[in-house]
Amino acid sequence: MIALEAIGIDKHFAGTPALVGAHLRVRPGTVHALLGGNGSGKSTLIKVLAGVHSGDAGVIRVLGTHWAAPDGTARVARAAGLRFVHQDLGLFDSMTIAENVAFDTGFPTRVGGSVQWGPLRRRVAALLDRYEIDASPRTTVGELRPSQRTMVAVARALQDQEGSEFVLCLDEPTASLPNHESRLLLQGLRRRAEGGQTIVFVTHHLGEVLDVADDVTVLRDGKVAAAIVDRTPTEDELVELIAGRSVDRRRQGSSAGTEAVLTVRDLHVGPLRGLDLNVHRGEVVGLAGLVGSGRTTALTTIFGARKPTAGAMTLGGAAYRPGSPGQAMAQGAALVPEDRLGDGSFGQLSVSENASMSVLGQYWRAWLRRRAERRDTQALLTEYAVKSPGPDAPLLALSGGNQQKVVLARSLRRAPVLLLLDEPTQGVDVASRSDIYAQVRRNAAAGCAVLIASSDFEELGLLCDRVLILRAGRICAELEGHLATADLLTRLVQSSGPSQEVAA
Repeated sequence: MIALEAIGIDKHFAGTPALVGAHLRVRPGTVHALLGGNGSGKSTLIKVLAGVHSGDAGVIRVLGTHWAAPDGTARVARAAGLRFVHQDLGLFDSMTIAENVAFDTGFPTRVGGSVQWGPLRRRVAALLDRYEIDASPRTTVGELRPSQRTMVAVARALQDQEGSEFVLCLDEPTASLPNHESRLLLQGLRRRAEGGQTIVFVTHHLGEVLDVADDVTVLRDGKVAAAIVDRTPTEDELVELIAGRSVDRRRQGSSAGTEAVLTVRDLHVGPLRGLDLNVHRGEVVGLAGLVGSGRTTALTTIFGARKPTAGAMTLGGAAYRPGSPGQAMAQGAALVPEDRLGDGSFGQLSVSENASMSVLGQYWRAWLRRRAERRDTQALLTEYAVKSPGPDAPLLALSGGNQQKVVLARSLRRAPVLLLLDEPTQGVDVASRSDIYAQVRRNAAAGCAVLIASSDFEELGLLCDRVLILRAGRICAELEGHLATADLLTRLVQSSGPSQEVAA
């Protein structure tokens, strides 16, 4: 028996194919990984399954029920037994777990409309126990660890399941989780599968696939590039299938010099309690730490978006205390923020408008020279391997990885002396990730100093010359890049012991 099967799914948007004869075959009681680069069609396929989009052609079968893809709706998908947990979990932090669960199925009420809290909390307590979530129904969601929040969303999606008759589809559930929280979530999902639950799992993190997936389907350009059943592929095999080419993922040699471009001494702001660090010319330095450790605070303060209460900085050997991001940019700093759409770009504006925003002055005479702006943007798209319909396309028309490349290109076209990167490849596919790494390395080799905050420990090990571990607002350990394995970084970040220095 097959739990879920999608056959010959086609989907076009404004005449452009997003899915072409795509298929998916999921065995019951397995974790099935759905992989692909940004723009490969995997999100579109999930939305066709969910009834968010109707397919142009094809058939969907779920646990003995079937329907034509053009007839799909959210109601049809739910009635057939499909359940979805999206990257945006749809939970309310200020409300209790019981209230969040009840929002999905309704609150039990007495005659007159008052809520029956006792029965609701007893039902939710049993649900938490079934899904091994160590929390009370009265606990607010904001008090939970990130992995617990995701498991609450899973439990809510499956709350009306009697056995294991539903198919659970998870769309990048670990995208915003730190490594140790991702591991806890994946362990919980693996236990669910071993108990008979069928899970479709969308992710960009190939290590997760190797850890928990039974089967794999890889999409590329809207078509199925491979379906791997009941065997574990190598990571290199997955990379080539996703990218359609070999990708160099080896660690590169350092181009660091001896000149300190950035120095930070005894910086106090927010969670930082005496931050000290140096970044040298041509050096890539990483910041690792738990959520709330101050990684992002360090970058935004260096970029002038926050004002420190104490401490001193230098940039290029001169005193540096920017009062605003504009002043930081004027002195040679550039920031690519974690939230590229919310803080780093304007999705409704064109690719050209987004790419030229940092150098707009060079296109003004008595008017804005649009032709020159578009010409230069097209050159940037080529240089940064951005897949785009063209300079005039809205930024939101691009995949996440290509949006990130545009934001990076905009920052680097000013030739900054200091580049600050906050989660530079979060939600980015392996091929785009490789392209971004290559651009960062090229700019470091040209003399730019780079400081990266990332929760992806594999990324820090691949890209950085040194990695600094933030704990309790201070740097507590330092690793040379070739020693910065994901396992060692995880241990150092989570350690509650005293500060330590790790030898090169």
